[in-house]
Amino acid sequence: MIFPGSTVRVVNSNDTYYKFEGLVQRLNDGKAGVLFEGGNWDKIVTFKLSELEVVEPTAGKKGK
Repeated sequence: MIFPGSTVRVVNSNDTYYKFEGLVQRLNDGKAGVLFEGGNWDKIVTFKLSELEVVEPTAGKKGK
């Protein structure tokens, strides 16, 4: 489930932002506004929810 504040990855291989990860800023009518931050630029891009997948947090996990 995608909520505002979720970290998501673009899974549409035909999109310029394919495999980029960003934060969901807003949800409306089956679309999400995703904020991408990178170095000296920030950009919000709108995607269909079907073009996104939630990224599970991995911080703090240790594999043995």
